Amino acid sequence: MMIRLKRLIDKPILGPIWAHEWEKQAVFNAGAIYENGLFYLFYRASNNCFTLNTRQPEEAQKFVSSIGLAVSRDGVDFARFDKPALMGWGSQEAWGVEDPRITRIGDTYYMVYTAFGGRSWVDIRPAICWSRNLIDWEGHKVLLDEPNKDAALFPETIGGKYALLHRRFPDIWIAFSDDLETWRNHQVIMQPVPGTWEAKKIGIAGPPHKIEGLGWLLFYHGVDENNVYRLGGAVLDLEDPTRVLFRQAQPVLEPELEWERYGLVPNVVFSCGSVEKDGAYYVYYGAADTTLGVAAVDRATVLHFATREGGNHD
Repeated sequence: MMIRLKRLIDKPILGPIWAHEWEKQAVFNAGAIYENGLFYLFYRASNNCFTLNTRQPEEAQKFVSSIGLAVSRDGVDFARFDKPALMGWGSQEAWGVEDPRITRIGDTYYMVYTAFGGRSWVDIRPAICWSRNLIDWEGHKVLLDEPNKDAALFPETIGGKYALLHRRFPDIWIAFSDDLETWRNHQVIMQPVPGTWEAKKIGIAGPPHKIEGLGWLLFYHGVDENNVYRLGGAVLDLEDPTRVLFRQAQPVLEPELEWERYGLVPNVVFSCGSVEKDGAYYVYYGAADTTLGVAAVDRATVLHFATREGGNHD
């Protein structure tokens, strides 16, 4: 048996709203958390089409990303707020805030996102803000002062230290900190696999899920040589997450439906967050960098995978 995500609905759960300037072109890549009987999605929204084929970002073709908020009781039907939950602030976020990932540690919610300054295509930094109520956010602090992205915090400290997953191209890395400011012991934990669906680059989806007594379930994305984005699954050691216990050779989700294959960026399924609820993992994913979908897998299937059936050593 292997992990395979099943779509809960064969159409997008959220899409652009033309009447809202800040989200009129794209709604995708959402961080997710379940609190107080509600699913919260913090999604990336864009006001303009992406133009990535120029040598440098051009003001005349500028697109700005904001982060919106939508809530749901069942994880499928969402109501959204009319105004952004978070907008760019300062020169490092002049072109916006992208791809949020949400983690609760204690009584504080941390949003780790990509701050895009727009001075070049690699003018990106992992940044962080925090909240006590998921509404009022403060911070806008750079976490790693380097071109880097796909970052998220573990939902608890490990060995008394905060743990951060991030992506130095083309690998998944981990680092540790005492104070959420100085990060040490950076090391690669997963690399692309030549000749496969994850040959070109990989990066995490959302924060990992703790499986008590077994390990950390990590959904991640992989990109092949044709720039097709798929999702994969792995399990990290519970006490030493630098160790990958199992990594499924096959993807758990790939672009198959029309709205996943065609959009602003074709052939993309890309996740920034998932939620564990009622014995299942709900994985929220951006489709073709244009809309949002949801797929799920039973926890029992994951447990079967995590105890070696269907998993393989990395």
